[in-house]
Amino acid sequence: MKPWRLLVLGVALVLQGCLVSFKEPLPQAERAPVHLLGVWTRVDEWGDKLFLDLRRVGNNQYRALAYVNSPKNTQTREQYSFIVNHRGSRWYLSAGLPKSLGGNYVLAGFELNKHDELVIYNLDVDRLLQELEMGTLSGELVETPHGDGALISEDWDKVFSYLDDPANADIFIEVARYERVTQADQE
Repeated sequence: MKPWRLLVLGVALVLQGCLVSFKEPLPQAERAPVHLLGVWTRVDEWGDKLFLDLRRVGNNQYRALAYVNSPKNTQTREQYSFIVNHRGSRWYLSAGLPKSLGGNYVLAGFELNKHDELVIYNLDVDRLLQELEMGTLSGELVETPHGDGALISEDWDKVFSYLDDPANADIFIEVARYERVTQADQE
């Protein structure tokens, strides 16, 4: 399994297909909800059991450790640092991307739902490419090994104004749904 498939973070971060990235990380880091922290699991599209271990590592700084099938499997472990920000009813996370994916920053949305699931959302790259073409947001088309992506260079106030507009509520697409890990799952 390729390590880049482990997480949507570009966070929590199953990097599949095309990518929307930003020149700057979120402008303000906040304390994540306590319930976000801990170990989460899901089975991916290839039948692999993925684990996501989310920990606080500093003042409003977090680490996602992703691995396949078992916490003891060190060959497919990937580690990502991220920050979070809360606006209205939405939580966002921002993580640096490796140089192979442009070295910029990814923005993802997440929620902790009433079923004790961690749901991660990615931005709809096709829709954002249309917005760039229409001039709604500033940025450029970037080619990646996984398809066309968008690099947004707009200032965060304008990006959040766009994301907060109810007409754009469908800009996020669900990409992963994790369940809280029980002690038995970790063994």
